[in-house]
Amino acid sequence: MPIIETPIEGLKIYEPRVFGDERGYFFESYNFKSFKNAGIDCSFVQDNQSRSSLGVLRGLHYQIPPFAQAKLVRVIEGKVLDVAVDIRPNSRTYGEWFSIVLSAKNKKQLFIPRGFAHGFLVLSETAEFFYKCDNFYSKEHEGGLLYDDPNLNIDWKLDMEKVLLSEKDSILPTFGNHRSF
Repeated sequence: MPIIETPIEGLKIYEPRVFGDERGYFFESYNFKSFKNAGIDCSFVQDNQSRSSLGVLRGLHYQIPPFAQAKLVRVIEGKVLDVAVDIRPNSRTYGEWFSIVLSAKNKKQLFIPRGFAHGFLVLSETAEFFYKCDNFYSKEHEGGLLYDDPNLNIDWKLDMEKVLLSEKDSILPTFGNHRSF
């Protein structure tokens, strides 16, 4: 199983084996048994998909218990910079972030366990972003972090003048003032 560990415990990259020929390609994007054998034991209950244009930044979002969510994220069209921030108070990597370029071309996926804030920035003209969640969304349990918090110092790999944010995402709290997980 092509699962790659990251420097942050629990955060894992899935690089599927792609079979291609002149007709196109095939790959297994998810297999419960294979993921479980790799230590990812989730029962996904909801799939979400979004389409965004160049410079759109969505995040950094999370859900607090009892509606915390683990996610398996990927890009179906285009390219994004995907970012996960560890907000697990007892984690040795609390406050650290990890980023990866996910694209339709590289077909990589990122597994984000519960206890992470998550966001992505579109690096292509458009991008379709798809993710599986292991818990249902609850507005009353949502939280977020400001994408440009100087305490996190995330390198978004794009001129911040070009970033397009929702009003909600532009007023999220900083890491030191976020809703506790």
